[in-house]
Amino acid sequence: MDDSTIYNSIKNWAEEDRPREKLMQIGKKKLTNAELLAIIIGSGSRKESAVQLAQRILNSVNNNINELSSLTYNDLMNRFKGIGEAKAINIVAALELGNRRKATQEEKPIVSSPQQAYDVLYSDLMDLEYESFWLILLSNSQRLIKKVCISEGGWSESSVDLKKVFKSALENNSPKVILAHNHPSGNITPSHSDKALTERINSAGKILSVQIIDHVIFGKKGDYFSFAENCLI
Repeated sequence: MDDSTIYNSIKNWAEEDRPREKLMQIGKKKLTNAELLAIIIGSGSRKESAVQLAQRILNSVNNNINELSSLTYNDLMNRFKGIGEAKAINIVAALELGNRRKATQEEKPIVSSPQQAYDVLYSDLMDLEYESFWLILLSNSQRLIKKVCISEGGWSESSVDLKKVFKSALENNSPKVILAHNHPSGNITPSHSDKALTERINSAGKILSVQIIDHVIFGKKGDYFSFAENCLI
C-alpha cells in the first residue's frame, strides 16, 4: 500500500508536527498524551493516523491513564479497530513500565529531618572503620531520589571533588541535597575541615541552584550532628 493513499498519514504532516520529531526537537514534556501514545502504537490505518487512533482510545477512558492501564491487551484489540496484537502488547507493556516507575517513586521516603537522613544511610555507615562521604539526593518535595557515595577511605576538605558532587545532583535532577559522612571515632563534633567543606559546597550550590539543606555527621551509637539544627548551614 502506497503511503500517499493512507488517510491523513502522519508521514504527510509537517515534520515539526510529527510526534517522534517533536519529541526529539522539543522534548517529551511538550507532547500530548495522544502524541505519546501514538509513538507507542507506531502507525495508524487507512482511515486514521496513529494520533487519531490514540485520541480515540484516550477518549474512551475519559483521558484517564490509570483507567487505560487497567485494560488488557485483549480489551484493546476487541474494543479498538486498528489495534492488533503487536500494538496492544506495546501499549500494555509501556503502561506497566510506567506503573512500576510510579511504584518505585512512591516507595522512596521523604527525608525532611536529620533523623530521617540518618535512617536512610544507617546501613551504609553503621559499621565502617573509615570515613565515607555521601550525598542524599532529593526532589523538590524532599523525596529520596538516590544516595551516592562520593569518597571512601578517609577524606579532607580538598579531597571531596565539587564537580563530582554537583554532577551527581544535576544528572539525577536533584534540586536539594543532604551531605553526610561518618566519624569512626564516635566524636560527632564537626572539625574545621567539616565546616570549611560545607561552606564551600553550599556556596557552589547557590550558584548552580542546588540547595544544600543539611550536613549530617554520623557517630557510632545512633547519634549524629546536624549542621541545619545547629544553624551552621
